[in-house]
Amino acid sequence: MSIFGFGKKKKVPEKSITEPSSTDALDQKLTKTRARFRDGLLNFFLGNKPIDETLLEELEDQLIMADVGFDATQEVISTLSKSIARQSVSDAEALNHLLRELLSDILKPCEVPLEIPDTVRPYVILVVGVNGAGKTTTIGKLAKRLKDQNCNVMLAAGDTFRAAAVEQLQSWGARNQIPVVAQHPGADSAAVLYDAFESAKAKNMDVLIADTAGRLHTQSGLMDELKKVKRILGKIDPEAPHEILMVLDGGTGQNALNQAIQFNDALALTGLAITKLDGTAKGGIIFSVAKKLALPIRFIGVGEKVEDLRTFDAIEFVDALFSSPKN
Repeated sequence: MSIFGFGKKKKVPEKSITEPSSTDALDQKLTKTRARFRDGLLNFFLGNKPIDETLLEELEDQLIMADVGFDATQEVISTLSKSIARQSVSDAEALNHLLRELLSDILKPCEVPLEIPDTVRPYVILVVGVNGAGKTTTIGKLAKRLKDQNCNVMLAAGDTFRAAAVEQLQSWGARNQIPVVAQHPGADSAAVLYDAFESAKAKNMDVLIADTAGRLHTQSGLMDELKKVKRILGKIDPEAPHEILMVLDGGTGQNALNQAIQFNDALALTGLAITKLDGTAKGGIIFSVAKKLALPIRFIGVGEKVEDLRTFDAIEFVDALFSSPKN
């Protein structure tokens, strides 16, 4: 089963099948990041600036300021420089085309939608991240989408340190008739998730999505607790958790990259969801994360609606950054 339909495990399904209907184009959701790209890069595609090394230095500065990151920017500039030397790029239109192609190439390896094989029941998704990244909201949206695809879902309230997190998850569950396993505030998170896993197995659930308490990547004690959670789940099924999904707040810029590196070192992440891209000019961080970690970007979050948790599409994302503003 792919994440949004039953049947044998298959290649990525058509976008119209996997995505909830939405009338909002992605470029309209990425207004601030799009403005950062366009305002900084527009001068390179208008007028009669010579296509030379001086222009590339200016372009490099603009990409860095757009949070694309040093490594990704250096890769782009190096390729552009070689193309200019070969005279295969000689005007603004060709530069624009090649820049978009290079940025898409950085993201394409990370365009890997989440798939749930039929042979694994329940499929356990452990959701991690720092405080305020949007973990619980992402879980609620994902659970709703799965249920809409006839998937039996259970939620586990593993964030036992923040009472509001349990209530928030229970609210999502009640609203969408999805069962939630929860205990009292302060309960041992690993114990809660262990019980939830056992319950999901007993009730033949398709998917168990487990919330965890937010923590800074620098808090070694709390990071060790996540390792314990992972180890405890593995006692029921050596392959569990089957997906370790980190939710990153796109608005934190380069801090998001540092967080992802630390969480990946501790837990061996299998996927990322980058949220809050609709309210930030720092959406360029997605290139930095893709270049540095090469982890699957399962979803991007671009708004409050369920359909605003979108399966990541590299070309669509880059096209949205370069699109013309609509009146």
